[in-house]
Amino acid sequence: MIRLGLLLLVLPVIVLLGVYFWELGDVRACQLDGGHWDYLASVCRDTPQPFVSWLERSPLLVNGGMLLSVVGLVMCMIGFYTKSR
Repeated sequence: MIRLGLLLLVLPVIVLLGVYFWELGDVRACQLDGGHWDYLASVCRDTPQPFVSWLERSPLLVNGGMLLSVVGLVMCMIGFYTKSR
């Protein structure tokens, strides 16, 4: 139970950070070229675009990942609390 809990605790965070930094790389490349990033369409535009948070664009990914991490934490706590056989 501890191994599965640790996997559920760490893996969603790594996936969320990977997706976040992938998008951040596209945003930075767009800004360095003098453009403005359209967060809803995920394309570089010439006109300024409003900022839309990642939580508003992908609520299932963000909330689901955090929920899986909490489940993993609970599983780790239960695994450490119970005696091993």
